[in-house]
Amino acid sequence: MSNPIIYHLHDIAKSYRGRSTPAVLVPGVMEIRRGEICVIVGPSGAGKSTLLRILGMIEPPTAGWLMFDNQRYDANTQPALSYRRRVVYLFQRPLLLSQSVYDNVNYGLRVRGIKDEQNRVQRAIAQVGLQHLTHANTRTLSGGEAQRVALARALVIEPDILLLDEPTANLDPANVEVIERVIRERNQQQGMTIVLVTHNLFQARRLAQQVGLMLDGKLIEYARASAFFESPVDPRTSAFIRGDMIF
Repeated sequence: MSNPIIYHLHDIAKSYRGRSTPAVLVPGVMEIRRGEICVIVGPSGAGKSTLLRILGMIEPPTAGWLMFDNQRYDANTQPALSYRRRVVYLFQRPLLLSQSVYDNVNYGLRVRGIKDEQNRVQRAIAQVGLQHLTHANTRTLSGGEAQRVALARALVIEPDILLLDEPTANLDPANVEVIERVIRERNQQQGMTIVLVTHNLFQARRLAQQVGLMLDGKLIEYARASAFFESPVDPRTSAFIRGDMIF
């Protein structure tokens, strides 16, 4: 039996000042099921991050609409704060406070008024393998360590949805392995729904249950991972998988 749908998107487009035409991000319908890992691939500038921000309710669509857990969201309406807090967005470049690793991971709990959660914070830090740096200032961390702190800060509040924008871009293989392991663990053990944007097809193969390809601001194919990689419908998807220069 399929998991219930958590996101339903319909004819999503987004306009920005200075551009004559909107990017048609999702022509038709796109659905994301609860408890799955959905990976959106494509080259830089294809619209992946824009789509992710709309899913995160950071930006509204210019046209079209989406449903998040049966709550409608469009250019004129926004979900309640209680819905938005169920979704956490992890940026490609971590934005950390110039404080300790512990204080950074605890930040999301503190702003939500959740206190006395020391064990919860320590578990999140341990899951990303940074317990030896618990009291270190984030200014002393490497790029990979900083991204792991940002991931722990996102996970400690136990969101329903985790949105990841190129979370391992420019990281060494050791940090990539840790971040991918944590993503799998949270998905498998807690049923967390994860949407990940990347240009790395190998990462998509390792993680995804559902895959979408964006080119020129448009989602051109969206399918189960096995079908996407083994029998794509759009010839541009086949070319992208082969590594051909199609953009």
